[in-house]
Amino acid sequence: MRVAIVAESFLPNVNGVTNSVLRVLEHLREEGHEAIVIAPGARDHQEEVPDYLGFPIVRVPTVKVPLIDSLPIGVPNATVYDTLSSFEPDVVHLASPFVLGASGAFASQQLDLPAVALYQADVAGFATKYHLAPLAAAAWDWTRTIHNLCQLTLAPSSLTIAELEDHGINNVHHWGRGVDAERFHPSKRSETLRRTWDPTGTKKVVGFVGRLAPEKGVHRLVSLAHRPDIQLVIVGDGPSMSDLQAELPTAIFTGALGGEDLARAYASLDLFVHAGEFETFCQAIQEAQASGVPTIGPRAGGPVDLIEEGVNGLLLNVSTFSADLPSAVDYLLDDCRHDTLRANARASIENKTWRALCEQLLGYYDQAIVAASTAPRSLLSRAVALPVRAARNFNAKVRELPRRHHRGEGVA
Repeated sequence: MRVAIVAESFLPNVNGVTNSVLRVLEHLREEGHEAIVIAPGARDHQEEVPDYLGFPIVRVPTVKVPLIDSLPIGVPNATVYDTLSSFEPDVVHLASPFVLGASGAFASQQLDLPAVALYQADVAGFATKYHLAPLAAAAWDWTRTIHNLCQLTLAPSSLTIAELEDHGINNVHHWGRGVDAERFHPSKRSETLRRTWDPTGTKKVVGFVGRLAPEKGVHRLVSLAHRPDIQLVIVGDGPSMSDLQAELPTAIFTGALGGEDLARAYASLDLFVHAGEFETFCQAIQEAQASGVPTIGPRAGGPVDLIEEGVNGLLLNVSTFSADLPSAVDYLLDDCRHDTLRANARASIENKTWRALCEQLLGYYDQAIVAASTAPRSLLSRAVALPVRAARNFNAKVRELPRRHHRGEGVA
């Protein structure tokens, strides 16, 4: 099978979208398939990788976007259409399509190529969180247009599937995420590392791992910041770091970690907390569970499918998350149940391997190919008119915002 992946984000930027694409590419290589990746180019200070496992990476220019300027946005251009046309894939995989991925969806339809869209980012939710509420409705219009150009949409959680269907997106199926259960393992727990965080050896270590940005809700851990029996550890980097360091003055900020350093950090926690309500899946919760760490998450989005209350963690209401957090922490850290919770956390991911998930994905590719072969073809005018109209509506909403919210800062 020949697979073209149009990724909204990719190396050298590491995030949930990038990680899932890497795992898919690894499986495609193992199974002898061919692939190509179309992705945003690296920023000025980053080193660009030309291929991954021998699969070529075709880059497009990037721009800076205010408020999320740590994440480069790929600029759609003729490269997307030309690459798909010359590669002639059997299926196009759109990883979290919104800007670059949208051009992949339009090009796929114009070239009569089957397309599978993976919904991985709640853009409408982000718009609300970043005080851009007027964009939320337009974001849903745009998302619906993109995804309904594809044969299938894959979503990672039951709540996300329901939300997509409520907004008029068709042919939505479930595709979760695998986890590397060998890399993330309770055996990676390091007493040496724990002593660097807590030289007294008397505190429970509660942590967060992820991008430090407003939508992650890390500020909600403030209710734990001054407890003498708890050491907060924040793993990650991002635009909110300086603000969080001021809000959580007793916390240890490690910066971004990877590889074995990240695995040791996860396993050395006593409890993992993720407070952001905009996660379509929340892979960090799975990685913590694989490391044998009980988890707390919001009763929203992906965490609802990952956390079984009282078994491997707890879910808290978003509106009262910070106020409810201390008592939830006390419950999960109680010596009478903590070891059982740790064992349950690990057990909850035992069957969630990337191999199984990627085999399921190949099955979805086959479904899309069959659906495309039997569907009536749209007239070119209709195929073009729909995205153009949606794009105009979205751009009109952008122009209504105060200039400081949307003015570009130049090409990266």
